[in-house]
Amino acid sequence: MQHPCQILADLLTVREALGGWEGKVIAWVGDGNNMAHSWLDAAGVLGFELRLACPKGYQPDPAILERNRARTRVLLTEDPAEAVRGAHVVNTDVWASMGQEAEQEVRAKAFGGYLVDAALMRLADPRAIFLHCLPAHRGEEVADEVIEGPQSRVWDEAANRLHVQKALMATLMGRA
Repeated sequence: MQHPCQILADLLTVREALGGWEGKVIAWVGDGNNMAHSWLDAAGVLGFELRLACPKGYQPDPAILERNRARTRVLLTEDPAEAVRGAHVVNTDVWASMGQEAEQEVRAKAFGGYLVDAALMRLADPRAIFLHCLPAHRGEEVADEVIEGPQSRVWDEAANRLHVQKALMATLMGRA
């Protein structure tokens, strides 16, 4: 249902790249999965605006959505352009996660039009960054030109995953 270590790495990446999330708009394009749930909870706690573009039938858990709509501005749409327009962060994930491989063909049809490509990124803020929790399926949910482009912060994000997990372990283990 959640991906807490990844969202911590993503938030650190946003802070490094954009100076923080205050006053920022975060866009999620794709499945209303564990990452979407984690972005919803982060928005609810930290107060940034979150826009989710998810195809019908693949929206986030209604309870998680409504809990966070009561805390901050959350938009749920089926239109990726509506979610991304003016956003400071654009992120996505694979369309079929581990354990969903048998659904790949059905999901590929449902997610047609949800590719994060250069045209979609041009709708975002000119200084927007792109995030993906990896591994990515290039040409499926993200175009090579985006994941390898100047707005991509996926490699910083991946490195930050190590740092936040070390910090989390140190915090949970206490002083040694």
